[in-house]
Amino acid sequence: MLTTIILIVLLALIFDFINGFHDTANAIATSISTRALSPRFAVLYAAVLNFIGAVVSGEVAKTIGGKIADPAALEHGVDIVIATLISAIIWNLFTWYFGIPSSSSHTLIGSLAGAVVAGAGAGAIHWAGFIEIITILVLSPIIAFLAGYVIMTLIKYLILLLGNGSPSKINRGFRSFQVLSAGLLSFSHGGNDAQKAMGIIVFALVSAGYQENTQHIPMWVKVAAAIAMGLGTSIGGWRIIKTIGKRIMKIEPMNGFATDLTSSIVIQASTAMGMPLSTTHVISSAVIGTGSVKSFKSVKWGIVIRMVLTWVITIPISIILAFLLYKLLFILF
Repeated sequence: MLTTIILIVLLALIFDFINGFHDTANAIATSISTRALSPRFAVLYAAVLNFIGAVVSGEVAKTIGGKIADPAALEHGVDIVIATLISAIIWNLFTWYFGIPSSSSHTLIGSLAGAVVAGAGAGAIHWAGFIEIITILVLSPIIAFLAGYVIMTLIKYLILLLGNGSPSKINRGFRSFQVLSAGLLSFSHGGNDAQKAMGIIVFALVSAGYQENTQHIPMWVKVAAAIAMGLGTSIGGWRIIKTIGKRIMKIEPMNGFATDLTSSIVIQASTAMGMPLSTTHVISSAVIGTGSVKSFKSVKWGIVIRMVLTWVITIPISIILAFLLYKLLFILF
């Protein structure tokens, strides 16, 4: 059993590492596209603050560890976790390769649900908790879009009230603000996204009898997940950075700052409630919301539609993939 737990921890850290370079774009795409930060500095900056955010928080991990299913009640819990992680890793690598800003949160939650159904039946799912998580995942991009629109509108009115600064002067000012907002967003990202790997490790520990419940996150789990996330972030997900930072719309420093601020507020609020969300979806939606203030035509809606379709299919595909992987790995063999 100990060997299996070690395998699960390694798989969880691989998932977290991939999550780090897959979702680096979340925190630094806007600051790179506006040249507020150099790519090299932005990636290292995000890596450090992702690590700090991951170590500080723990509520989201508790939600992942116990709200979808009770690991203590699952006879084949460790097998379920293995299928979950392999499924999530496959989908993350697939979407990263094609530069699609998919959600690591969606694929992990969908994979866990699919593996639980395969290994213990649909009755083992805590449907109330699962639906609550899905509701947050669905609502958070909508909230981010609306909040981004409102915050960007307020910033534009504030600039008009303060005086007619030249566009170059305004851009220089907001580039400076972006250094702070990108740091806050990186910290927020680590505090929510890295928690998911922690939660799945704790799920396995409880299922294997190494821990009594999911309410305690061992420090070694926090540090290991934070390091994996930080290392992954330091690699950088340049394909996804290009999608968010350039292909959705042309981002100016003012929009970049508004996007970072909006995303940080939404992510921090969700983390405080202990609810996982997709930082990818939140930031992409905030980009669209802030860009829509300038002009709806400035947003490249074809790219947006492609992204939304990926968001919609991720959970169903992950459920099916994890279900099939469980059957293949632990029933046939």
